[in-house]
Amino acid sequence: MADDPERIAVIPGDGIGREVVPAAREVLEAVGPDFEFTEADAGDAVKEETGEALPEETRELAANADATLFGAAGDTAADVILPLRSAVESFANVRPVRAYPGVDAPNPETDLVFVRENTEGVYAGHESEIAPGVTTLTRVVTEAASEEIARYGFEYAAERDARVTIAHKANVMRTTDGLFLETARSVAEEFDVAYDDALMDALAMHLVQRPEDYDVVVCPNLAGDVLSDLAAGLVGGLGLLPSANVGDERALFEPVHGTAPDIAGEGVANPSAAMLSTAMLLEYLGYDDAGQRVRSAVTETLASGPRTPDLGGDATTRDSTDAVLSRL
Repeated sequence: MADDPERIAVIPGDGIGREVVPAAREVLEAVGPDFEFTEADAGDAVKEETGEALPEETRELAANADATLFGAAGDTAADVILPLRSAVESFANVRPVRAYPGVDAPNPETDLVFVRENTEGVYAGHESEIAPGVTTLTRVVTEAASEEIARYGFEYAAERDARVTIAHKANVMRTTDGLFLETARSVAEEFDVAYDDALMDALAMHLVQRPEDYDVVVCPNLAGDVLSDLAAGLVGGLGLLPSANVGDERALFEPVHGTAPDIAGEGVANPSAAMLSTAMLLEYLGYDDAGQRVRSAVTETLASGPRTPDLGGDATTRDSTDAVLSRL
């Protein structure tokens, strides 16, 4: 009896998510095995219609799928993506940042990966107004989560013969980032992997000056979010950044860009990041050859065109999708 097909949840969301996710799904269908796709809604539009940005059936779909492909959410982003990451029990947000041939990148030597803690920090959601005009935010850092993300980052680096940089701000946030740094250093002793650590603000400057010095950057939640977006500027923009939210048994994949409301509905969104996210999805499920085929097809299309307006061209999303499909 044949194995059951792997279940892929597809959640386009809002804005250009509704354009790039269908393109990415076409790529998956072109190279993948017999996946079982189920589509669901989340985001601003579904909240306006139902009162819930993330309906329970959508959350349950992601929680029970083998992998989820997500687009973007608008004003309801915090009500959508954070619970979705929780639904797949992800603890690591993996964001590769790479310069591609043919793309006008401020620094074409950039090729690194951010491994970002995905469950706590300032994104734990503990905010309050303690008096009129006075608000607080509680930053949560635990040894368990710090150890988990550090071990994932060092294992990731060991598999690729790469160097690790631990990003932190322990000179100011001595207790929270102090724990993060101390725990990561302890984990590092278990691996034959070269590593160093860097203050996250200085690291931001060094990434701009010498991104080629960095391979794998392990970082707390907010630092990973900010630094990876900064690095996106070195390679041509957020339209080129995929990401994976990885848990022990399932994962969620999404382009790093948002809804891009200024171009949503015009059919000119760059589908590259969503397609590169499907390459990560395929590799996560063990289809390494298929994942590499997708990455190569996207890379060739970026190098030779057609290119969407964000990359200086005049191609539509459909044009770019057809070019990638033809190369597959």
